[in-house]
Amino acid sequence: MTKQKPFEDLDQSVVASYTRREAVTDGFQIDISEIASEAGICYPVFITRTVYDQFVTVPPGVSCQDEQGRLWDIVWMLASAIRKLPSGIDRLQFQLYVRNSDKQHPGLLTLLASCGPVDIDDPKPSITIMLPDED
Repeated sequence: MTKQKPFEDLDQSVVASYTRREAVTDGFQIDISEIASEAGICYPVFITRTVYDQFVTVPPGVSCQDEQGRLWDIVWMLASAIRKLPSGIDRLQFQLYVRNSDKQHPGLLTLLASCGPVDIDDPKPSITIMLPDED
């Protein structure tokens, strides 16, 4: 079986493309598949740099938090939301509380998970976690 190239059957050429591989190399997305698999997610999972910097990285002065724990919370809540979905859904919003200050109560965070191909040349499914306005 030969691998079909994207856009092969179209009578158009691709002007530009930006692959997931490039986004990971450039640091705009982070592969978190290993921790996601520990939560029972069997697809590769990526998280945008914006989500990572704002909600995984521990802000200065916030006590009793670490990146691994904050990342686990996001992945676990995603896995829980996925288990409740009917099959065939490729996008979902999920929520969790994230504490970014010792002086305020944790804020309710809404994230979007989108299922699509791993990359332009790899049609296997993967999940991308992002802010709702990053889509």
